[in-house]
Amino acid sequence: MNFRMLALMALLGTAAASVQAQDKWVIGQSAPLTGGNAKFGQDIRDGANAWFAAVNAKGGVQGRNIELLSVDDKNDRKQAGVNAGQLLDNREVLALFGFASATLSLDALPQAEKKGVAFFAPFSGANPVRGNSPVLFTVRASYGEEMEKILNFWTSLGFKRVTVIHYDDEVGKQNLEVVTQYLKKINLSPMALPLKRNTQIGKAEIQTLLAQKPEVLLNTALSGAAAQIQKELVGMGRIIPTSSLSFVGADQFITAAGPSSAGVSIAQVVPSPRSSLPPVRECALALEAAGLKTPMNTTHLEACFGAKVLAEGLRRAKKPVSRASLLEALSNLGAYDLGGFKITFGNGAQHGSKFVELAMVTREGKLTTR
Repeated sequence: MNFRMLALMALLGTAAASVQAQDKWVIGQSAPLTGGNAKFGQDIRDGANAWFAAVNAKGGVQGRNIELLSVDDKNDRKQAGVNAGQLLDNREVLALFGFASATLSLDALPQAEKKGVAFFAPFSGANPVRGNSPVLFTVRASYGEEMEKILNFWTSLGFKRVTVIHYDDEVGKQNLEVVTQYLKKINLSPMALPLKRNTQIGKAEIQTLLAQKPEVLLNTALSGAAAQIQKELVGMGRIIPTSSLSFVGADQFITAAGPSSAGVSIAQVVPSPRSSLPPVRECALALEAAGLKTPMNTTHLEACFGAKVLAEGLRRAKKPVSRASLLEALSNLGAYDLGGFKITFGNGAQHGSKFVELAMVTREGKLTTR
């Protein structure tokens, strides 16, 4: 075979690969797929992938399948920023989706703004992802709305001494400030237990906590830290009423804390995975079809909801579909009813949901709102 023929074959192969790449809509994601928060990141990825697979099985959107391109950030802020840059440099990526926390979004969101790319459905209600960025879209309530519901419940029962368990960083301190501002309205102020991210909880932290003599614990940390604290307290025979933000990851927390999780209340920003609402049932079926062997959890469901809304944005995007046309479609989505769970975007209002309910872990390790 001569050189000219080899060159022609290489050229045809490159062209075929290009056509193949253009036959799908690529969505980029950075998530903790390994490390201490891997279960949470994997559940986000799997919940979204299940819905995209269900859409693809029916012919995709505007004639093309949707592909979620997920890369591992190991729950590290710097790596998440690097991942975002690499994803955005890939011109096929239409949007960034499902970053697992506000901290992991801090260096990614400004890059999406610079490129004019939608930063869709971060898994956080913290202030850094509640601003008025033209590319930022959320499908969950804010932590402020979650904390207001939690604190209103406990203070209505007469509890006044609240300790906030938070990370000793930018986002964690902002979460503490939200509680401080709320309690200030009723002439109260919180105590605080600051934690370092990605570190083990020791006896010193527990003794510091107990010295504050809290009547209520409000946890804003991830499942690993929250579970360690809960198991230490229960092991000492100290039962302190505890509520956690949805950020803890209910399923992940229950698994990590085991029997010690019983009695803890956790804010939820989506309906119960056991709900009879049509979109909940649809997501459960999609996950089952995708091979999930365990019951769908709230993280799966939130990711599935986010994927449903993003797919609808793609469906409405004007041709030729681009980063800009998808951004425009999402901005003008208006009120979109998934079937009993509504998301509303438009006129600069891009935080789509205020749904919050409190659920409690039973002795059987189940989450119930009853």
